[in-house]
Amino acid sequence: MSTLLRKQFNDHMILRGFSPKTKDAYIGAVAALAKYYHLSPDNLNNDQIQAYLLHLIKDRKLAWSSVNVAFSGLRCFYTQVLKWDETRFHIPSRPRQKKLPKLLSVEQVNDLLKAVPNIKHRTLLMTVYGGGLRVSEVVRLKPHHIESDRMMIRVEQGKGRKDRYTILPQSLLDQLKAYWKACRPQSWLFFGRDKDKPMPIGTAQRIYYNAKNKTGIKKGNGIHTLRHCFATHLLDQGVDIFTIKQMLGHTALVTTSKYLHTTKEKITAVKSPLDTLDIHKKK
Repeated sequence: MSTLLRKQFNDHMILRGFSPKTKDAYIGAVAALAKYYHLSPDNLNNDQIQAYLLHLIKDRKLAWSSVNVAFSGLRCFYTQVLKWDETRFHIPSRPRQKKLPKLLSVEQVNDLLKAVPNIKHRTLLMTVYGGGLRVSEVVRLKPHHIESDRMMIRVEQGKGRKDRYTILPQSLLDQLKAYWKACRPQSWLFFGRDKDKPMPIGTAQRIYYNAKNKTGIKKGNGIHTLRHCFATHLLDQGVDIFTIKQMLGHTALVTTSKYLHTTKEKITAVKSPLDTLDIHKKK
């Protein structure tokens, strides 16, 4: 991928307001395609592009999410930057896979948090779960984002470059005060090895996985599981979905609605209408 094409693609995504993470992923997808054929991407044809995508699916057996990034990046590059029409570029749309989040119970979240002795690590995980934050949001928190007088956490420039507020639980505030006294964060609430730099996302993920391993919990995936648990546990408590949507920072209600799946505990507590019948009573 030439320097000029890379610049054109990058400039296009800047104008569209793409996040740095999305820009890197899309440029990486086009660069990987070019490397696969050892050709500039503008010298490829549609059959070659489709063959490459089949290679990702059939040979490399990539997860749907990874393949979807490649699909989206290539579609953006060829249709919006190179301006190829359907006669030159056409790949079938991939259906979005609908998978229910793998959740932890309230008791499992409690066990996981108790298993973390390091005060900074425990406070980080409590903040993700207590406020329903994304990992990219929690590592970018600054001390002034904790608005204790209003019992709120301010999330600046979250996904979609939107600001929002979410709740600050009292137990989290107490933990944050203890953390502050012990670690004295400066520029960033959760810093890395250098106090002037935020904790890397990979480090936050490892903290979560280490806690899972200590407790022997098998369910759930990465640290994002705690955000899923935040939403679902609030629904179980009867909090309305519109309020949860605002705290999670979702644009569309349909995104939040995936948390409406019913937990096993709620299913077993439901009384079937069959039990209200008197079919066994003699007339």
